[in-house]
Amino acid sequence: MNNPWKNIQLDDYESHMKLDNIMQLQTMNEMMERQLYGHSVSSVMILGVAGGNGLNHIKPESFENVYGVDINGDYLKTCEKRYKSLKGIFQPIEADLTNPDLILPEADLVIANLLIEYIGYDNFRKVIQKIRPGYASCIIQINTGENFVSDSPYLHAFDCLEELHHQMSEKELTRSMETIGYGFSCSEEKVLPNGKKLVCLDYELN
Repeated sequence: MNNPWKNIQLDDYESHMKLDNIMQLQTMNEMMERQLYGHSVSSVMILGVAGGNGLNHIKPESFENVYGVDINGDYLKTCEKRYKSLKGIFQPIEADLTNPDLILPEADLVIANLLIEYIGYDNFRKVIQKIRPGYASCIIQINTGENFVSDSPYLHAFDCLEELHHQMSEKELTRSMETIGYGFSCSEEKVLPNGKKLVCLDYELN
């Protein structure tokens, strides 16, 4: 099955996410600054990096390696064009995170924002076991209504995601991470204009 994320245009995705009644792009950008600098690390891997939202916070002297992983190669090319200042440390990786034969480099910190919803707890746990970071920081969306995609003029661009989506739970994610040796360390939440919440959950390898 061809993954729907390969067919969603980045402009549609970002235009939807930054609408005044949604504000996910802007809110995640703010939250990512803490994610990136909340721990003393030299390498970070961003899973589902898309167009690179949040990479603007990265100071080249602060990291030796910044891995951007996404299933959509066009998204990764956009990242490289947008963040030329990260040339030499930004390493794009085109990969399907549900592939059991997936090989990824090690990193001190993994950031996964609005990603677990589309690969599920089990696949995310397997990916973390491959990377074995000291820290993992995840933003999940807590829905307040029936639809996981907020209403917008771009809504139908995401119709194909219904087959992939998993409902998220803070307790379930924490329970899943504990099974592979990662303990909950802290959380942060932001309420969006449409009433939905973005919840950031941080975990540390025991």
